[in-house]
Amino acid sequence: MTNRRSFFEKASAAGIGAFSLQTLLQELHAEDLRHAARLLDADHPDTDASNEAFWTIFQQGYTVNPNIINLNNGGVSPAPRVVQEALRRYNDLANEGPSYFMWRIMDQGREPLRAKLANLARCLPEEIAINRNATEALNTVIFGLPLQKGDEVIGTLQDYPNMIQAWKQRQLRDGIVYKQLSFDFPIENDDVIVQKFAEAMTPRTKVVHLTHIINWVGQILPVRKIADMAHSRGAEVIIDAAHSFGLLDLDVPALGGDYFGTSLHKFLSAPIGSGMLWIKKEKIEKIWPLVCNDQPRSTDIRKFETLGTRSFCIEQAIGEAINFHEAIGARRKEDRIRYLKNYWAERALQIPKVKLHTSLKAAYSCAIAGVSIDGLKPEELEVRLFNKFKIHSVAINWENIHCVRITPHVYTRPQDLDRLVMALEQIAAGRA
Repeated sequence: MTNRRSFFEKASAAGIGAFSLQTLLQELHAEDLRHAARLLDADHPDTDASNEAFWTIFQQGYTVNPNIINLNNGGVSPAPRVVQEALRRYNDLANEGPSYFMWRIMDQGREPLRAKLANLARCLPEEIAINRNATEALNTVIFGLPLQKGDEVIGTLQDYPNMIQAWKQRQLRDGIVYKQLSFDFPIENDDVIVQKFAEAMTPRTKVVHLTHIINWVGQILPVRKIADMAHSRGAEVIIDAAHSFGLLDLDVPALGGDYFGTSLHKFLSAPIGSGMLWIKKEKIEKIWPLVCNDQPRSTDIRKFETLGTRSFCIEQAIGEAINFHEAIGARRKEDRIRYLKNYWAERALQIPKVKLHTSLKAAYSCAIAGVSIDGLKPEELEVRLFNKFKIHSVAINWENIHCVRITPHVYTRPQDLDRLVMALEQIAAGRA
């Protein structure tokens, strides 16, 4: 246990320079990473998700409060200790002389970081812009597209509110037609979802807006199938991937979209206030920057990074989050978090009066699941979970979705989820 704990504690005592942070995890903890790898059974990778010895190492990399069980990682995830340390060291350096260390030293780290993000997304570095969250990334596209009065955009009532409001503003300002479909999730049939989008399209449809993972209940949409259908009818596709990047093992271009925005402070566990925009290279020129740029019609993705003074410290610490993510392994991480969701949800299904609002099939969900108890409003269940059991969750009341959202992460322990199941049993039985 001491050796495992040292895997992360060494970073706190280490002297860190501006550029050594990109490889801090490997440089300081190579032997510990090898130890973690030895805990895995190479002949049976299907057991990785339930290998508690392996996951204990990474659980100890977080500094989460032991007095509460945080199951709202769908909102924002904590950063591992090594990412926090990177951020602190960068901040200390910046404050030794901000205009020098930020603009002349740390700013030089953006291109290596861009390459690192592109490698993770499996795309070209020239297609990646670094910003602050999915809202900023997607609003850049929504307000930057050259749409005309009467052009149609298709989205859903279950999309994220900030994106819905952005499209409604374009409707008010420019006279576009914004159409919202509605779905009753869970749905375990791709054709049902694709067909509904297809039926809504007309010759005037210019954009289809897709939420890859519905943030309310975790439904995974078949974005590639919808994108292929939309492209065959002449429409472009925007993908809101706030809850899928850093969770699912993604090849971003292979999703079939033209535009893709995400937050990095969710499942990637990057510093809070970090995000990423991907635009297919040939589409960059026509998108107007959300914030001014001296060459707004440029083909350079960097025109979307003209934000004025921002936190270079947050940007550069993203690199350590990527190191941490890659030390786990993208596929292994996805499998683990899906395993944790199923660990509690399959048992919750057996409790009288408890209802799940999310599919348990791998193709349709991963981390997020919605749960409710007959006779209780979502906000009442949320309060009881916290007041009686110190389980932090979030009540969802949005359109036709009414539940409590539960979202574990790699630091979540099975015993935390045992407590969740016990809490649901007691609340459903009227004992709590």
